[in-house]
Amino acid sequence: MVNDGNLVRRALVIVLIFVGLPAVGNLEAGAGAWERPTQSGAATVLLRTSGQSLATLVVHYLAVEDRLRAESVLQTILAHPDATLEHVSRLLKQSRTYDEAPVGRLPKRPIRVRGRTFSYGLFVPPSYDPAVALPLVICLHGAGFTGDSYLERWVARLGESFLLACPTIRMGTWWTRFGEELVLNTIQAVRAHYRVDPNRIYLTGMSNGGVGAWMIGMHHAPRFAAVAPMAGGIDDVLFPFLENIRHASVYVIHGARDRVMPVWLSRTITNELSRLGIAFTYREHEWVHPHAGGHFFPRQELPALVEWFERQRRDPYPRRLTVVRDASHLTDFGWVRIDSTDRIAMFSEQLMDYQDDLIKNKVYAKLAVEVRGENHIDVQTDRVRRYTVFLNEALIDFSKSVTVTTNGRVSFHGRVTPRIETLLRDVRRRRDVDRLFPARLTLDVPR
Repeated sequence: MVNDGNLVRRALVIVLIFVGLPAVGNLEAGAGAWERPTQSGAATVLLRTSGQSLATLVVHYLAVEDRLRAESVLQTILAHPDATLEHVSRLLKQSRTYDEAPVGRLPKRPIRVRGRTFSYGLFVPPSYDPAVALPLVICLHGAGFTGDSYLERWVARLGESFLLACPTIRMGTWWTRFGEELVLNTIQAVRAHYRVDPNRIYLTGMSNGGVGAWMIGMHHAPRFAAVAPMAGGIDDVLFPFLENIRHASVYVIHGARDRVMPVWLSRTITNELSRLGIAFTYREHEWVHPHAGGHFFPRQELPALVEWFERQRRDPYPRRLTVVRDASHLTDFGWVRIDSTDRIAMFSEQLMDYQDDLIKNKVYAKLAVEVRGENHIDVQTDRVRRYTVFLNEALIDFSKSVTVTTNGRVSFHGRVTPRIETLLRDVRRRRDVDRLFPARLTLDVPR
Protein backbone atom coordinates (compact mmCIF):
# COMPACT_ATOMS: atom_id res chain seq x y z
CA MET A 1 0.00 0.00 0.00
CA VAL A 2 1.28 3.47 -0.88
CA ASN A 3 1.34 5.93 1.98
CA ASP A 4 -0.37 9.27 1.25
CA GLY A 5 2.11 11.13 3.44
CA ASN A 6 5.03 9.88 1.36
CA LEU A 7 3.29 10.95 -1.83
CA VAL A 8 2.76 14.39 -0.37
CA ARG A 9 6.43 14.71 0.48
CA ARG A 10 7.46 13.61 -3.02
CA ALA A 11 5.16 16.22 -4.53
CA LEU A 12 6.06 19.01 -2.16
CA VAL A 13 7.98 20.91 -4.78
CA ILE A 14 4.68 21.40 -6.62
CA VAL A 15 2.98 22.61 -3.46
CA LEU A 16 5.85 25.01 -2.80
CA ILE A 17 5.44 26.46 -6.26
CA PHE A 18 1.75 26.90 -5.50
CA VAL A 19 2.36 28.57 -2.16
CA GLY A 20 5.36 30.61 -3.17
CA LEU A 21 4.74 32.11 -6.57
CA PRO A 22 2.95 35.42 -6.92
CA ALA A 23 -0.59 35.38 -8.19
CA VAL A 24 0.51 36.74 -11.56
CA GLY A 25 2.88 33.83 -12.11
CA ASN A 26 2.36 30.53 -13.86
CA LEU A 27 1.31 28.01 -11.24
CA GLU A 28 0.98 25.04 -13.54
CA ALA A 29 3.46 22.37 -12.56
CA GLY A 30 4.36 19.60 -14.94
CA ALA A 31 2.27 21.07 -17.74
CA GLY A 32 3.62 18.54 -20.19
CA ALA A 33 1.66 15.82 -18.44
CA TRP A 34 -1.58 17.50 -19.39
CA GLU A 35 -3.17 17.95 -22.79
CA ARG A 36 -4.48 21.26 -24.10
CA PRO A 37 -8.06 21.84 -23.00
CA THR A 38 -10.54 20.77 -25.62
CA GLN A 39 -14.19 19.84 -25.46
CA SER A 40 -13.07 16.48 -24.14
CA GLY A 41 -10.43 18.01 -21.84
CA ALA A 42 -12.36 17.32 -18.67
CA ALA A 43 -12.74 13.65 -19.52
CA THR A 44 -9.02 13.44 -20.29
CA VAL A 45 -8.12 14.88 -16.91
CA LEU A 46 -10.49 12.53 -15.12
CA LEU A 47 -8.92 9.56 -16.86
CA ARG A 48 -5.44 10.69 -15.92
CA THR A 49 -6.32 11.34 -12.26
CA SER A 50 -8.87 8.65 -11.46
CA GLY A 51 -6.30 6.12 -10.29
CA GLN A 52 -4.19 8.51 -8.22
CA SER A 53 -4.05 8.80 -4.46
CA LEU A 54 -5.94 11.53 -2.66
CA ALA A 55 -2.69 13.26 -1.73
CA THR A 56 -1.54 13.44 -5.33
CA LEU A 57 -4.92 14.73 -6.45
CA VAL A 58 -4.83 17.51 -3.85
CA VAL A 59 -1.36 18.51 -5.04
CA HIS A 60 -2.57 18.57 -8.65
CA TYR A 61 -5.60 20.66 -7.76
CA LEU A 62 -3.50 23.29 -5.98
CA ALA A 63 -0.84 23.46 -8.69
CA VAL A 64 -2.67 23.29 -12.02
CA GLU A 65 -3.41 26.71 -13.51
CA ASP A 66 -6.10 25.95 -16.08
CA ARG A 67 -9.54 26.35 -14.50
CA LEU A 68 -11.16 23.57 -16.50
CA ARG A 69 -8.48 21.12 -15.46
CA ALA A 70 -8.63 22.26 -11.85
CA GLU A 71 -12.40 21.79 -11.76
CA SER A 72 -12.07 18.29 -13.16
CA VAL A 73 -9.45 17.35 -10.56
CA LEU A 74 -11.68 18.78 -7.82
CA GLN A 75 -14.59 16.59 -8.91
CA THR A 76 -12.30 13.57 -8.86
CA ILE A 77 -11.22 14.45 -5.31
CA LEU A 78 -14.82 14.76 -4.16
CA ALA A 79 -15.60 11.31 -5.60
CA HIS A 80 -12.49 9.70 -4.08
CA PRO A 81 -13.31 6.98 -1.50
CA ASP A 82 -10.75 8.39 0.96
CA ALA A 83 -11.98 11.97 0.72
CA THR A 84 -13.12 13.15 4.15
CA LEU A 85 -12.84 16.65 5.48
CA GLU A 86 -10.48 15.47 8.20
CA HIS A 87 -8.23 13.66 5.74
CA VAL A 88 -8.02 16.53 3.25
CA SER A 89 -7.43 19.05 6.04
CA ARG A 90 -4.64 16.89 7.42
CA LEU A 91 -2.99 16.71 4.00
CA LEU A 92 -3.14 20.49 3.67
CA LYS A 93 -1.81 21.07 7.18
CA GLN A 94 1.07 18.63 6.88
CA SER A 95 4.35 20.34 7.55
CA ARG A 96 6.04 21.12 4.26
CA THR A 97 9.62 20.06 3.74
CA TYR A 98 12.19 22.41 2.23
CA ASP A 99 15.39 21.51 0.43
CA GLU A 100 18.74 23.10 1.17
CA ALA A 101 18.86 26.60 -0.32
CA PRO A 102 21.48 29.36 -0.61
CA VAL A 103 22.25 31.32 2.53
CA GLY A 104 23.98 34.61 3.29
CA ARG A 105 23.49 37.84 1.37
CA LEU A 106 21.64 37.21 -1.87
CA PRO A 107 21.23 40.46 -3.85
CA LYS A 108 19.29 41.03 -7.06
CA ARG A 109 16.98 38.04 -6.78
CA PRO A 110 14.50 38.20 -9.67
CA ILE A 111 10.76 38.50 -9.10
CA ARG A 112 7.95 38.79 -11.63
CA VAL A 113 5.16 41.33 -11.28
CA ARG A 114 2.64 41.81 -14.09
CA GLY A 115 4.88 40.07 -16.57
CA ARG A 116 7.92 42.24 -15.77
CA THR A 117 11.05 41.26 -13.86
CA PHE A 118 12.08 43.19 -10.78
CA SER A 119 14.43 42.30 -7.94
CA TYR A 120 14.73 42.05 -4.19
CA GLY A 121 17.66 41.57 -1.87
CA LEU A 122 17.51 38.62 0.51
CA PHE A 123 19.47 37.68 3.58
CA VAL A 124 19.31 34.14 4.95
CA PRO A 125 21.26 33.48 8.17
CA PRO A 126 24.15 31.06 7.57
CA SER A 127 22.75 28.96 10.41
CA TYR A 128 19.40 28.57 8.60
CA ASP A 129 17.89 25.09 9.04
CA PRO A 130 15.18 24.14 6.48
CA ALA A 131 13.35 22.29 9.26
CA VAL A 132 13.02 25.40 11.45
CA ALA A 133 10.66 28.28 10.57
CA LEU A 134 12.18 31.74 10.87
CA PRO A 135 10.47 35.13 11.11
CA LEU A 136 10.62 37.31 8.01
CA VAL A 137 11.23 41.07 7.95
CA ILE A 138 10.18 42.98 4.82
CA CYS A 139 12.03 46.30 4.67
CA LEU A 140 11.03 49.05 2.21
CA HIS A 141 13.65 51.56 1.04
CA GLY A 142 13.26 55.29 0.56
CA ALA A 143 13.81 57.48 -2.49
CA GLY A 144 17.35 57.28 -3.89
CA PHE A 145 17.98 53.82 -2.45
CA THR A 146 17.47 50.22 -3.57
CA GLY A 147 16.54 47.02 -1.84
CA ASP A 148 20.12 45.82 -2.09
CA SER A 149 21.48 48.96 -0.43
CA TYR A 150 19.00 48.48 2.40
CA LEU A 151 20.01 44.83 2.60
CA GLU A 152 23.58 45.88 3.39
CA ARG A 153 22.40 48.26 6.09
CA TRP A 154 19.96 45.92 7.77
CA VAL A 155 21.85 42.62 7.79
CA ALA A 156 24.18 43.78 10.53
CA ARG A 157 21.23 45.18 12.44
CA LEU A 158 19.08 42.04 12.59
CA GLY A 159 21.76 39.42 13.13
CA GLU A 160 20.88 35.78 12.48
CA SER A 161 17.45 35.63 14.03
CA PHE A 162 15.48 36.75 10.96
CA LEU A 163 15.12 36.30 7.25
CA LEU A 164 15.29 39.71 5.58
CA ALA A 165 13.84 40.69 2.20
CA CYS A 166 14.24 44.15 0.63
CA PRO A 167 12.43 44.65 -2.68
CA THR A 168 13.33 47.48 -5.06
CA ILE A 169 10.97 49.95 -6.71
CA ARG A 170 11.96 53.14 -8.52
CA MET A 171 12.07 56.16 -6.18
CA GLY A 172 10.45 54.16 -3.39
CA THR A 173 6.90 54.66 -4.68
CA TRP A 174 5.42 52.08 -2.32
CA TRP A 175 2.05 53.85 -2.18
CA THR A 176 1.24 52.65 -5.72
CA ARG A 177 -0.76 49.59 -6.64
CA PHE A 178 2.36 48.17 -8.25
CA GLY A 179 4.40 48.64 -5.10
CA GLU A 180 1.67 46.90 -3.12
CA GLU A 181 1.81 43.88 -5.45
CA LEU A 182 5.61 43.82 -5.37
CA VAL A 183 5.64 43.55 -1.58
CA LEU A 184 3.03 40.78 -1.48
CA ASN A 185 4.79 38.86 -4.26
CA THR A 186 8.13 39.19 -2.46
CA ILE A 187 6.65 37.47 0.59
CA GLN A 188 5.37 34.63 -1.60
CA ALA A 189 8.70 34.33 -3.42
CA VAL A 190 10.66 33.98 -0.19
CA ARG A 191 8.20 31.41 1.13
CA ALA A 192 8.63 29.35 -2.03
CA HIS A 193 12.17 28.41 -1.03
CA TYR A 194 12.56 29.08 2.70
CA ARG A 195 10.58 28.03 5.76
CA VAL A 196 8.90 31.17 7.06
CA ASP A 197 6.78 31.36 10.19
CA PRO A 198 3.48 32.72 8.76
CA ASN A 199 2.63 34.27 12.13
CA ARG A 200 5.91 36.20 12.34
CA ILE A 201 6.05 38.34 9.19
CA TYR A 202 6.96 41.97 9.88
CA LEU A 203 6.70 45.03 7.61
CA THR A 204 8.91 48.07 8.08
CA GLY A 205 10.32 50.91 5.99
CA MET A 206 12.02 54.29 6.15
CA SER A 207 10.89 57.61 4.61
CA ASN A 208 8.99 56.66 1.43
CA GLY A 209 9.30 53.12 2.75
CA GLY A 210 7.62 54.30 5.95
CA VAL A 211 4.74 55.66 3.88
CA GLY A 212 4.54 52.24 2.18
CA ALA A 213 4.57 50.44 5.51
CA TRP A 214 1.54 52.47 6.57
CA MET A 215 -0.31 52.02 3.26
CA ILE A 216 0.37 48.32 2.69
CA GLY A 217 0.14 47.51 6.37
CA MET A 218 -3.31 49.07 6.63
CA HIS A 219 -4.75 47.39 3.53
CA HIS A 220 -3.24 43.94 4.27
CA ALA A 221 -2.97 43.92 8.06
CA PRO A 222 -3.99 40.24 8.54
CA ARG A 223 -0.83 39.16 6.70
CA PHE A 224 1.50 40.79 9.23
CA ALA A 225 2.32 40.27 12.87
CA ALA A 226 3.60 43.84 13.11
CA VAL A 227 4.04 47.04 11.14
CA ALA A 228 6.88 49.47 11.96
CA PRO A 229 6.86 52.66 9.88
CA MET A 230 9.89 54.96 10.26
CA ALA A 231 9.92 58.68 9.40
CA GLY A 232 6.81 58.31 7.27
CA GLY A 233 3.27 59.58 7.18
CA ILE A 234 -0.07 59.46 5.39
CA ASP A 235 -2.67 62.00 4.30
CA ASP A 236 -5.50 62.45 6.77
CA VAL A 237 -8.04 61.24 4.16
CA LEU A 238 -6.50 57.81 4.76
CA PHE A 239 -6.96 57.88 8.53
CA PRO A 240 -10.13 55.72 8.43
CA PHE A 241 -7.97 52.81 7.22
CA LEU A 242 -5.99 52.89 10.45
CA GLU A 243 -8.81 50.85 11.96
CA ASN A 244 -7.61 47.92 9.84
CA ILE A 245 -4.46 47.57 11.95
CA ARG A 246 -6.36 47.23 15.20
CA HIS A 247 -5.09 43.64 15.59
CA ALA A 248 -1.58 44.12 14.22
CA SER A 249 1.13 45.48 16.49
CA VAL A 250 2.42 48.94 15.54
CA TYR A 251 5.81 50.54 16.29
CA VAL A 252 6.42 54.10 15.04
CA ILE A 253 9.84 55.83 14.94
CA HIS A 254 10.43 59.45 13.92
CA GLY A 255 13.15 62.04 14.43
CA ALA A 256 12.09 65.17 16.29
CA ARG A 257 14.35 67.25 14.01
CA ASP A 258 13.32 65.61 10.74
CA ARG A 259 13.02 68.26 8.00
CA VAL A 260 12.26 65.86 5.14
CA MET A 261 9.24 64.16 6.69
CA PRO A 262 8.23 66.50 9.53
CA VAL A 263 7.67 64.79 12.85
CA TRP A 264 4.10 66.14 13.08
CA LEU A 265 3.16 63.48 10.49
CA SER A 266 3.77 60.68 12.98
CA ARG A 267 2.42 62.69 15.88
CA THR A 268 -0.86 63.23 14.04
CA ILE A 269 -1.16 59.54 13.14
CA THR A 270 -0.43 58.34 16.67
CA ASN A 271 -2.96 60.83 18.03
CA GLU A 272 -5.53 59.27 15.71
CA LEU A 273 -4.52 55.76 16.85
CA SER A 274 -5.08 56.88 20.44
CA ARG A 275 -8.48 58.30 19.55
CA LEU A 276 -9.43 54.96 17.95
CA GLY A 277 -8.21 53.00 20.98
CA ILE A 278 -5.52 51.19 18.97
CA ALA A 279 -2.38 50.22 20.89
CA PHE A 280 1.02 51.29 19.54
CA THR A 281 4.60 52.03 20.53
CA TYR A 282 5.98 55.47 19.61
CA ARG A 283 9.64 56.42 19.67
CA GLU A 284 10.63 60.02 18.92
CA HIS A 285 14.41 60.44 18.86
CA GLU A 286 16.60 63.53 19.09
CA TRP A 287 19.55 62.15 17.12
CA VAL A 288 20.95 64.09 14.14
CA HIS A 289 22.92 62.57 11.24
CA PRO A 290 25.76 64.69 9.73
CA HIS A 291 24.25 64.28 6.25
CA ALA A 292 20.59 63.35 6.76
CA GLY A 293 19.87 65.57 9.75
CA GLY A 294 16.98 64.13 11.77
CA HIS A 295 15.69 62.06 8.83
CA PHE A 296 17.32 58.71 9.57
CA PHE A 297 17.06 55.58 11.71
CA PRO A 298 19.65 55.83 14.49
CA ARG A 299 21.43 52.66 15.51
CA GLN A 300 20.71 53.52 19.13
CA GLU A 301 17.04 52.77 18.49
CA LEU A 302 17.72 49.38 16.95
CA PRO A 303 17.96 47.05 19.98
CA ALA A 304 14.53 48.05 21.26
CA LEU A 305 12.94 47.55 17.83
CA VAL A 306 14.51 44.11 17.31
CA GLU A 307 13.53 43.02 20.81
CA TRP A 308 9.98 44.23 20.07
CA PHE A 309 9.87 42.29 16.78
CA GLU A 310 10.87 39.12 18.61
CA ARG A 311 7.83 39.41 20.91
CA GLN A 312 5.18 39.93 18.23
CA ARG A 313 3.00 37.10 16.90
CA ARG A 314 0.03 37.20 14.54
CA ASP A 315 -3.29 35.83 15.71
CA PRO A 316 -4.48 34.01 12.57
CA TYR A 317 -8.11 33.93 13.75
CA PRO A 318 -8.91 37.02 15.86
CA ARG A 319 -12.47 36.90 17.14
CA ARG A 320 -12.92 40.57 16.32
CA LEU A 321 -12.03 42.32 13.05
CA THR A 322 -12.61 45.75 11.58
CA VAL A 323 -12.10 46.37 7.88
CA VAL A 324 -12.38 49.68 6.02
CA ARG A 325 -12.24 49.51 2.22
CA ASP A 326 -12.26 51.71 -0.83
CA ALA A 327 -13.73 50.22 -4.00
CA SER A 328 -10.32 49.05 -5.27
CA HIS A 329 -9.61 46.83 -2.25
CA LEU A 330 -12.65 44.56 -1.97
CA THR A 331 -10.50 41.53 -1.17
CA ASP A 332 -10.21 39.04 1.69
CA PHE A 333 -9.32 40.52 5.05
CA GLY A 334 -8.57 37.66 7.40
CA TRP A 335 -11.82 35.71 7.76
CA VAL A 336 -14.12 38.38 6.30
CA ARG A 337 -14.62 40.12 2.97
CA ILE A 338 -16.73 43.03 1.79
CA ASP A 339 -18.29 41.89 -1.49
CA SER A 340 -20.56 44.74 -2.56
CA THR A 341 -21.02 48.32 -1.45
CA ASP A 342 -22.92 51.52 -2.02
CA ARG A 343 -21.06 54.16 -4.02
CA ILE A 344 -17.73 54.72 -2.24
CA ALA A 345 -14.33 56.22 -2.98
CA MET A 346 -12.03 54.34 -5.34
CA PHE A 347 -8.27 54.79 -5.52
CA SER A 348 -6.48 54.99 -8.84
CA GLU A 349 -3.54 52.83 -9.93
CA GLN A 350 -1.30 55.28 -8.09
CA LEU A 351 -3.62 55.02 -5.07
CA MET A 352 -3.33 58.68 -4.09
CA ASP A 353 -2.42 60.65 -7.24
CA TYR A 354 -5.73 62.47 -7.14
CA GLN A 355 -8.48 63.17 -4.63
CA ASP A 356 -12.08 63.39 -5.82
CA ASP A 357 -14.95 64.41 -3.59
CA LEU A 358 -15.54 60.84 -2.36
CA ILE A 359 -11.92 60.56 -1.18
CA LYS A 360 -11.88 64.07 0.29
CA ASN A 361 -15.03 63.25 2.22
CA LYS A 362 -13.66 59.84 3.31
CA VAL A 363 -16.57 57.91 1.81
CA TYR A 364 -15.44 54.33 2.43
CA ALA A 365 -17.14 51.06 3.34
CA LYS A 366 -16.72 49.63 6.82
CA LEU A 367 -17.47 46.27 8.40
CA ALA A 368 -16.87 45.33 12.03
CA VAL A 369 -17.35 41.68 12.99
CA GLU A 370 -17.07 39.91 16.32
CA VAL A 371 -17.66 36.37 17.55
CA ARG A 372 -19.62 36.80 20.75
CA GLY A 373 -20.32 34.00 23.15
CA GLU A 374 -21.02 30.64 21.57
CA ASN A 375 -21.66 30.73 17.81
CA HIS A 376 -23.02 34.26 17.73
CA ILE A 377 -21.42 36.49 15.10
CA ASP A 378 -22.29 40.17 15.35
CA VAL A 379 -21.71 42.35 12.27
CA GLN A 380 -21.95 46.12 12.00
CA THR A 381 -21.71 47.71 8.56
CA ASP A 382 -21.58 51.11 6.89
CA ARG A 383 -22.14 51.40 3.12
CA VAL A 384 -21.90 47.61 2.72
CA ARG A 385 -24.48 45.72 0.67
CA ARG A 386 -23.08 42.19 0.82
CA TYR A 387 -20.31 40.48 2.77
CA THR A 388 -18.82 37.03 3.35
CA VAL A 389 -17.56 35.41 6.56
CA PHE A 390 -15.18 32.45 6.27
CA LEU A 391 -15.52 29.95 9.11
CA ASN A 392 -13.59 27.15 10.77
CA GLU A 393 -13.52 25.31 14.07
CA ALA A 394 -11.33 28.02 15.65
CA LEU A 395 -14.21 30.48 15.25
CA ILE A 396 -17.39 28.42 15.69
CA ASP A 397 -18.67 25.01 16.77
CA PHE A 398 -20.01 23.32 13.63
CA SER A 399 -22.08 20.89 15.70
CA LYS A 400 -24.37 23.72 16.83
CA SER A 401 -26.47 26.39 15.13
CA VAL A 402 -24.86 29.69 14.21
CA THR A 403 -26.56 33.06 14.55
CA VAL A 404 -25.40 36.06 12.54
CA THR A 405 -26.83 39.49 13.31
CA THR A 406 -26.24 42.36 10.91
CA ASN A 407 -26.80 45.87 12.26
CA GLY A 408 -28.91 44.43 15.07
CA ARG A 409 -31.12 42.19 12.91
CA VAL A 410 -30.82 38.40 12.57
CA SER A 411 -29.60 37.72 9.04
CA PHE A 412 -28.82 34.01 9.49
CA HIS A 413 -29.66 31.29 11.99
CA GLY A 414 -28.97 27.62 11.46
CA ARG A 415 -26.32 24.97 11.05
CA VAL A 416 -23.31 25.64 8.86
CA THR A 417 -21.86 22.53 7.25
CA PRO A 418 -18.10 22.39 6.57
CA ARG A 419 -17.34 20.92 3.14
CA ILE A 420 -14.29 19.61 1.34
CA GLU A 421 -15.26 21.53 -1.76
CA THR A 422 -15.48 24.84 0.13
CA LEU A 423 -12.16 24.17 1.84
CA LEU A 424 -10.25 23.38 -1.36
CA ARG A 425 -11.77 26.17 -3.42
CA ASP A 426 -10.84 28.69 -0.73
CA VAL A 427 -7.27 27.40 -0.41
CA ARG A 428 -6.80 27.59 -4.16
CA ARG A 429 -8.30 31.06 -4.41
CA ARG A 430 -6.29 32.48 -1.51
CA ARG A 431 -3.11 30.54 -2.41
CA ASP A 432 -2.70 30.00 1.32
CA VAL A 433 -2.50 26.69 3.19
CA ASP A 434 -1.82 28.27 6.58
CA ARG A 435 -5.41 29.31 7.29
CA LEU A 436 -8.14 26.85 6.35
CA PHE A 437 -11.83 27.69 6.02
CA PRO A 438 -14.15 24.77 5.20
CA ALA A 439 -17.33 26.90 5.44
CA ARG A 440 -18.52 30.31 4.37
CA LEU A 441 -21.63 32.47 4.58
CA THR A 442 -22.38 35.23 2.09
CA LEU A 443 -25.11 37.54 3.36
CA ASP A 444 -26.93 40.57 2.05
CA VAL A 445 -27.18 43.55 4.36
CA PRO A 446 -30.85 44.29 5.13
CA ARG A 447 -32.00 47.70 4.00
